[in-house]
Amino acid sequence: MMRRFATATGIGLVLAVSGIGIHTAVAKANDNSVVVAERADNFRLVDAEGRAHELYRLKDASAIVFATHALGASDMQKFAPEIEALKAAYADKGVEFMMINATGKDNRDAVAAEAEKLGLSMPVLMDDMQLVSGHLGVTSTSQVFVVNPKNWEVVYHGALNRTLAEGKKPKGASYAADAIDAVIAGQPVSVETVAAKGTSIAFPDRTAAAKVAHANISYAEEVAPILEAKCVTCHQEGSIAPFAMDRYEVVKGFAPMIRESIRTDRMPPWDADPHVGTFKDDASLTEEQAKTLINWIEAGAPRGEGADPLAAERRVAPEWPLGEPDLIVEIPEYTVPASGVVDYQYPMVPNPLTEGKWVKASTAKVSQRQAVHHILSGLLPEGTTFGDSMEALGGTVGGYTVGMESVVQPENIGVYVPPGGNWGYQMHYTPFGKEVVSAEKIGLYFYDEDELPELRMRETALVDQFITLPPHDGNHKEVAYFQFPADAILHTAVVHAHYRGTYSKLELQKPGEEPEVILNVPFYDFNWQRMYEFEEPIDIPAGSKLIATYIYDNSARNPANPDPSEEVTWGDQSFEEMFYTSLRYRWKDETVDNPVNYTEQMLEGRLIGMMDDNLDEKVQVEELRGPFARLAPQFALGDVNKDGGIDAQEFVPIMKMLQSQSRRGSEEPSAGE
Repeated sequence: MMRRFATATGIGLVLAVSGIGIHTAVAKANDNSVVVAERADNFRLVDAEGRAHELYRLKDASAIVFATHALGASDMQKFAPEIEALKAAYADKGVEFMMINATGKDNRDAVAAEAEKLGLSMPVLMDDMQLVSGHLGVTSTSQVFVVNPKNWEVVYHGALNRTLAEGKKPKGASYAADAIDAVIAGQPVSVETVAAKGTSIAFPDRTAAAKVAHANISYAEEVAPILEAKCVTCHQEGSIAPFAMDRYEVVKGFAPMIRESIRTDRMPPWDADPHVGTFKDDASLTEEQAKTLINWIEAGAPRGEGADPLAAERRVAPEWPLGEPDLIVEIPEYTVPASGVVDYQYPMVPNPLTEGKWVKASTAKVSQRQAVHHILSGLLPEGTTFGDSMEALGGTVGGYTVGMESVVQPENIGVYVPPGGNWGYQMHYTPFGKEVVSAEKIGLYFYDEDELPELRMRETALVDQFITLPPHDGNHKEVAYFQFPADAILHTAVVHAHYRGTYSKLELQKPGEEPEVILNVPFYDFNWQRMYEFEEPIDIPAGSKLIATYIYDNSARNPANPDPSEEVTWGDQSFEEMFYTSLRYRWKDETVDNPVNYTEQMLEGRLIGMMDDNLDEKVQVEELRGPFARLAPQFALGDVNKDGGIDAQEFVPIMKMLQSQSRRGSEEPSAGE
């Protein structure tokens, strides 16, 4: 149901909208050309700081207020302090406030700078495609929308108060406050709309001509080709998706779900921020593609004329998407129980190679997608196990996470696999209510002898094993880094956390420079672990830091959270947590004929990188974490140069002392001896 009003309507939430190339105007009451939503549909938008916000996660709020904002709009000088005062008045009443930048044109960094200058403490959401604000019925800046999160009804939209609407301060002046109070009290709102004065915002897709154009979007020539390019790979017979997009009737039936999946940025599953870097094999929809699909669906998903491209041929997912492998590795079967906790399994396979090979690609064929969380692999010399050599893990002979079945090396780069020993696999199984037998296969593809690579790929992970998530904390931040001791080239990054992970970014800080974000993941999705390969590999000079930041939601608002009352630390199981960014890189001066490896040297400083939250290359006493926390009383002894921190050189004797204590502890007789 829709109703026509001068401004957009919101449900217990306040938005602010920003714009470029706009003119000041007074929004007209009862402007019948604008349709205002009676209820707010779910959405996910990224704010000016690069973090995502999803509306329906705020269902426990007492009310939600959206406020509209435009970059450089003169009315924001008066509006910003008024909306901040309203937010402060409800600080202890569970009301959520947000702003929305709805022009689709404003620069994110400029919006963030202006928000800071205006003193805005609420996030400014960037509605780049105008899908959310257009649906709500936004017409100008300085509008507010109050939403009731119990039913998502937009109960009020328009001017914040009489001061802004009429330019004076009479008593009983706050329309938005009255609406918020009514929502909290469970009472009807007495005033549903009041015309707001603000800077008008153009919505090209909301004009009469645009509506006609949307009704004439061709399924055969415009919609189906987008689905073929971005969706059918998964949505075909035998593939990972729950249904196949094999004809118009299926797409029409799932149209509401497709619309919501696009508005909440769940599909296609690609979490990298399009405003930060470019990546190979980008699976995301372009803005034009997303708007075409949404506008077509909202026009009723018309069939139109022309043959149905999706029904033209039967599409079946190939057994091996990269073609028949040169070698197929069968991982030993494992019976996954219906319930309980399964410890990591470490099956070994005898190395079938009689001579060394260079791997150019690998693919995992997973028989039980619901049960298999991940597969990692490594090389184990004769007589060793993963317990002896955990650093062997690195995907050398194949791997898997949901959404990352295949890994293809860049041209002329390979991973060397010697003969002899064993291949080890780390298997993470998760019971899902049904006992199943898991039998996974890895397909390996080798370079031919006459086309051997010249360069060698390395792989390791930037981790923080000292993470601690406090109970009921919906915004917990952890930071870690390591430093490159030699010039390198970074090719890929994989972000990995568990159920409580919600955001991650990767920054490169070159010597003497400020950190630069090279990968931003506004909303981390545990169900899709993608490998992001930089379109242009990134040059990393010696001495540079790679800095990873993770934010975790250990609150009840996280629908995947197993228990928000628990303090959570690093652990293997999904109900525990991880901070793990897998990186593929090569050393700049290394070739196949000139093997060098500085990885061990790089990892020597990893412990400091886990604790050094202020990134000064030293650990202060308040930064001591994990087993090192017990050293706090002796901190002054470790700080040899008395500069208030323990650096890498001072850390060496501390590590030797701890290792010595550990060895002595393991040699002590048990109580029963």
